[in-house]
Amino acid sequence: MTPVATQERQTAGERREQILEAAVTVFAERGYEGASTDVIARMAGISQPYLFRLFPSKKALFVEVVKYGFGRVERRFREVSEGLPGPEVLEAMGNAYNELLQDRELLLAQHQFYAACADPDIRAAVRTCFAAMWQMVESRSGATDAELQHFFAMGMLCNVVVAMDLVDLREQWAQAAVPGTAKHDETCPFSTTSGLVAVAETVASSS
Repeated sequence: MTPVATQERQTAGERREQILEAAVTVFAERGYEGASTDVIARMAGISQPYLFRLFPSKKALFVEVVKYGFGRVERRFREVSEGLPGPEVLEAMGNAYNELLQDRELLLAQHQFYAACADPDIRAAVRTCFAAMWQMVESRSGATDAELQHFFAMGMLCNVVVAMDLVDLREQWAQAAVPGTAKHDETCPFSTTSGLVAVAETVASSS
C-alpha cells in the first residue's frame, strides 16, 4: 500500500465521521423526513456529491446514524461495566447514561430513530440495534426480565423528561414524572433502584 493510498483512506474515514456527527445534529432537529442531505453536507464541510459517495442515499445515512447513536451508548456501557459483578452493572450503566444524556443532540436523535420506524428498513435497523443493546445489558448484568424492563423503561422515561425539560417545569405533574421522585411498592417491578433513577436529578442540578 502506498503512503498516498493510506492518506486517502484516513481522510475518507475522517470525513465519514464528520458526516455522521453533522447528520446526528440535523436529524435530531428535523427528523428523517425533514432533514436535508445538502444541509448535512454543508455542515460537514463537503459537497453533496461527496456525501453520496460514502452514503448512497439519505436512508442509508440515517441507518448509519442509528448504528452510530446506539453504538455510542453500547460502547460506554461496555466500558463502565468491564469487570464489575452483576449487581453493580446496572448502576454503572445508569450513571454512564446520565453522562450521555448531557448530549442533547444524541438524546433527540434517539427519539427520531423510533419516530422513523414506519419505514421497514429503518425499523429493522432500530430493532437490530435495540436487540444488541438489550442482550449486552442482560449478559453483563445477569438481570431478570423484570429488572431489564425497569432499566430500559426508566431510561426511556429519562429521555422524555430531559427532552421536554421537565426538571425545570414547576408543575405537579411534571415533577411527579421525574424519575426518583415517586415511591413504588416493593412488589412493583419498578421498585428496584438502578443508576437511571438518579439521571434526571443530576441533569436538574446541572441545568
